[in-house]
Amino acid sequence: MRLKTSLLKEPKHRELVSCVGWTSADELYSCSDDHQILRWNLQSNDTSVLVHLQEHIYPLDLHWPPRSLSGRKQAAADSFALTSTDGKLHLVSRSGRVEKSVEAHRGAVLAGRWNHDGTALITAGEDGQLKIWSKSGMLRSTLAQQGTPVYSVAWAPDSGRVLYTSGRQLVIKPLQPSAKVLQWRAHDGVILKVDWSAVNDLILSGGEDCKYKVWDSYGRMLFSSSAHDYPITSVAWAPDGELFAMGSFHTLRLCDKTGWSYSLEKPSTGSLFSLAWSADGTQLAGACGNGQVLFAHVVEQRWEWRNFEITLTKRRTMQVRNVLNDAVDVLEFRDRVIKASLAHGHLVVTTSLQCYVYSAKNWNTPLIFDLKEGTVSLIVQAERHFLLVDGAELFVYSYEGRLVSSPKSPGLRMDILSSQSISLSNDSIAIRDTSDERVIFLFEAQTGKAIGDGKPLTHKIEVVFVALDQCGSSSDRRIALIDKNRDLYLTSVRKLGRAHSMHKIGSMVDTMAWNDSANILCGIQDSRFTVWYYPSVVFVDKDLLPKTIFSRDSSEFSRPPQMVSYEGSQVTVRRVDGSLVRSAVSPYPSLLHEYTGSGRWEDALRICRFAKDQTLWSCLAGLAMANRELSTAEVAYAAIGEIDKVQYINFIRDLPSRDSCVAHMLLFSGHVQEAEATLLQANLIYHAIQIHITLYNWDRALELAVKHKTHVDTVLAHRQKFLQDFGKQETNKRFLQYSEGVEVDWEKIQAKIEMEFAMEREKAASSSVRSSVSVRR
Repeated sequence: MRLKTSLLKEPKHRELVSCVGWTSADELYSCSDDHQILRWNLQSNDTSVLVHLQEHIYPLDLHWPPRSLSGRKQAAADSFALTSTDGKLHLVSRSGRVEKSVEAHRGAVLAGRWNHDGTALITAGEDGQLKIWSKSGMLRSTLAQQGTPVYSVAWAPDSGRVLYTSGRQLVIKPLQPSAKVLQWRAHDGVILKVDWSAVNDLILSGGEDCKYKVWDSYGRMLFSSSAHDYPITSVAWAPDGELFAMGSFHTLRLCDKTGWSYSLEKPSTGSLFSLAWSADGTQLAGACGNGQVLFAHVVEQRWEWRNFEITLTKRRTMQVRNVLNDAVDVLEFRDRVIKASLAHGHLVVTTSLQCYVYSAKNWNTPLIFDLKEGTVSLIVQAERHFLLVDGAELFVYSYEGRLVSSPKSPGLRMDILSSQSISLSNDSIAIRDTSDERVIFLFEAQTGKAIGDGKPLTHKIEVVFVALDQCGSSSDRRIALIDKNRDLYLTSVRKLGRAHSMHKIGSMVDTMAWNDSANILCGIQDSRFTVWYYPSVVFVDKDLLPKTIFSRDSSEFSRPPQMVSYEGSQVTVRRVDGSLVRSAVSPYPSLLHEYTGSGRWEDALRICRFAKDQTLWSCLAGLAMANRELSTAEVAYAAIGEIDKVQYINFIRDLPSRDSCVAHMLLFSGHVQEAEATLLQANLIYHAIQIHITLYNWDRALELAVKHKTHVDTVLAHRQKFLQDFGKQETNKRFLQYSEGVEVDWEKIQAKIEMEFAMEREKAASSSVRSSVSVRR
């Protein structure tokens, strides 16, 4: 990937250009020390003088209000903010008329930025003050005051905090007066430019120490560049938060969000004082010290899937190469390409007006449909359908071009979603809330409605990454999430009558990815490459989880790496320097999932016996218990030496009725309440009481016995025996109350239990006879 730059032979401005700003994807405004504001039309290649400013006005910064306000699409802004050296803030209309000029600072107004809602404007001055203004130019408050000039300022994604420069330090100040201010030394020289991405919540800074750096919102450094030849004079995040651009003297660099560089350009521009991305993220404009306005667009972007490699060769042209036979196809588009995604055998390409869907089997006849807004910021694919974030709305389409659903939630800003905050499977959509990062909204992919009772999944702390598994039935859908503490959790998407149970399956996890063909999870955990061959085993038998994990050293990936994909038995990881590393994973677990998913239990046993791997046997044990395949589970547990569980499985197999078998299998997985409910529904009162006696839940056992007026003496007898074994006296008031009026006779109790078992066997036998008769009919 690189930037293709273009400059006019002769500059349109006579002096240095101080700032640029896009009004639309094809229209740009530029301001210069020659007191002119020029309008650039990229479609017609026309440049016109919008207005001649007064001789004493030297513009320094220009910023248009955002077009998407609070998740709602807005009409194009009528006016923009212009700051200048005379200490004034100017509100200038689209036609070039100065609507309002306000005395803002003593000395130059070095920066002015609208917040993400377009409701407030902040200015930074040479006098060291930060001031917040209303949309109409009325002063609301003075946020901060210091002894050094504030060269650059940026709003937080929630517009509730402000980032600004203070010499060599960066400061994050909340708008609430009582909130804590975060301040840290960021550079060895004066910091000249900062930017804060609304999508990934990362901070960019560049300074006179000739370095650019990437920070998280807590002030922790994620990347620091080597020293350049000249100070860094401009930095700018792309709208989708995946890329950023950095400008210096005769230097333009395109970088990934993690900091490594895609390309380095050396245009003859002098210093690049300002950089601005177009709203669709495809074009970049730069304000140059020699009077030029630099235009650049992203080319040579690459996508890979299996044996296909796709390259964006021009703005409207893609090249598809099959690496198996070197066959090449060229895809032409009517408008410039904005976003593209390649996965699950389909290429999805969006332009400014349309969406193209190609099948990997046929590159000649795409399916084409029109887009509602034409500003697609994100594409996420699943096996059966794909998801587009278009403007402030989210749409799910089938690969035939049919609109499947359009999930909505009040207050959820769709326009700042990223690939880490949204996940799609064949039946579910998971979206992390943009205002409260602990909350995850779950939707049905087919209808767009909230799953279950409509209540979102709420974690105890902020979530940074969500991912849905891709295989299996909707009732078994799982969601994995990494929180701010870098702990990895797994939970069910559909609660099925019980609360979300969050299971922690890893810690110190940097990144993760689900396999595309089996529910296997891989990640980098505490500097080790880790594969959870069957993470859902925590819902069946928690003790098996450590035995189903493969782990090895991950020093080859460097730190911190990023998982790109996990397809088949190949994991693709991007190192911190941008290089891609592929690592092989054993193919046996995927085969095991395939065999058990299709009911081929004999083949599953055969592959475990062939591989002679305890990890595989542990996976098979969990898979068999999840599918209630007791004979296979018995063999698998025996192979890993879990003798107590083999005995319990044999006990379950000898139970007379199906209901008691199901209940004890639920008990095996730790679901006590569900086991009790199953037994009570089948009127197996003694079994329900007995499981609580076995688990020493004495109060619940007595409560059930009293409620159903049976086996009170059984509970009291077992309680007495328990206390005698430990040499203790009864202190529970309820047990003392009932022991006075109930006689404990072990022979009567045993006879009663045997009679209930006989009745249960008789009932089970008669039901099996009835079912066989109905089958014959």
